[in-house]
Amino acid sequence: MKRLITGIVTLTTLAVGFWGCNDLSRTTYSGSDYVMFSDTLSMYPVQDSEKWFEIPVVATNICDYDRSFGVEVDDKASNAIEKKQYVVESNTVTIKAGERVAKFRMKGVYENIGKTDSLSVTFNLLPKDENIWDLYGTRTRVQMQKACPFELSTFEGYCLLTSSFFSAYMTNTEHRLLQAERDKTEDNTIILHDFFYKNYDLKIKYDPSDPLKPFVEFDDQIIGSTAEAFGTIYGNGKLMCTQPVAYDSYYNVCQKFVFLYSTIYVVGKGTVGTYVNILEWISDEEAEQVRDHLHRLPAVGRYDDRPAQPQPGAGDRAGQPTSEDHSQRTGRSGGVTLAALPQV
Repeated sequence: MKRLITGIVTLTTLAVGFWGCNDLSRTTYSGSDYVMFSDTLSMYPVQDSEKWFEIPVVATNICDYDRSFGVEVDDKASNAIEKKQYVVESNTVTIKAGERVAKFRMKGVYENIGKTDSLSVTFNLLPKDENIWDLYGTRTRVQMQKACPFELSTFEGYCLLTSSFFSAYMTNTEHRLLQAERDKTEDNTIILHDFFYKNYDLKIKYDPSDPLKPFVEFDDQIIGSTAEAFGTIYGNGKLMCTQPVAYDSYYNVCQKFVFLYSTIYVVGKGTVGTYVNILEWISDEEAEQVRDHLHRLPAVGRYDDRPAQPQPGAGDRAGQPTSEDHSQRTGRSGGVTLAALPQV
């Protein structure tokens, strides 16, 4: 897109006056008249079946007459089904006289797109050969994904927590069953009770402003004690949690989960590590099944929330959890290798 804009700007600056295909009363742009989609790839979050999604078609020249171009679907390069999962307003697009941009419009059929579907459709613009700019071509691909409307209530109730922190410092725990509650004092904020350890909650805030950027963020918080995590007291004894700068945490309304990165540290002592946490919201019935399963397990079970003993190599020679020493010996930052963390 940046290359395209740069190219058009360069062409337009060559003209003292920029008017036209046929208007010879002004100084005109002498280059070729190219027509193309404004970008080769667009991301389309389908939130309903009513709103049109617009794909700009641009020309390098302004003309004093209307210009119409056909648009076709490349079936071999598409997996979305026309008239079932999407519709187009028209198979032609018209750049009006005196203008350089038109909008080709499509819309997804919300009801026919699955929560986990990853759909795409490729369109091909059909100008004359002399109007094709080889550098940019005539095609554009639209990636479609269902984007369920944001409701904070989706993230209330029971959720199942899986964390890479467990394998490092809570070795008797595979999952934790949490209770999530709406924060009555802050908008779009959920309190995750007893996140890693009992009586230590984690508060997270959802950003619903852009469906393409469904981010979650949180302030520094105490999530436990060093005695619980490491079996002894370090520094002020507080286990802190912060949001890492290098990774974005995000949520999915349709699939009811949060993918949360967290960096654990002790004030004045150093960083323990950066960990991946997956929160999956479940029904009351599913939560009851988890509880029943827990009750049938022995004392050391899959959902046991008792503090684990510190693992060898998790800190320095005196047992102090510092990321610098840990990284030098293991090549890892905390519980997961940062290079292996999935990118958002």
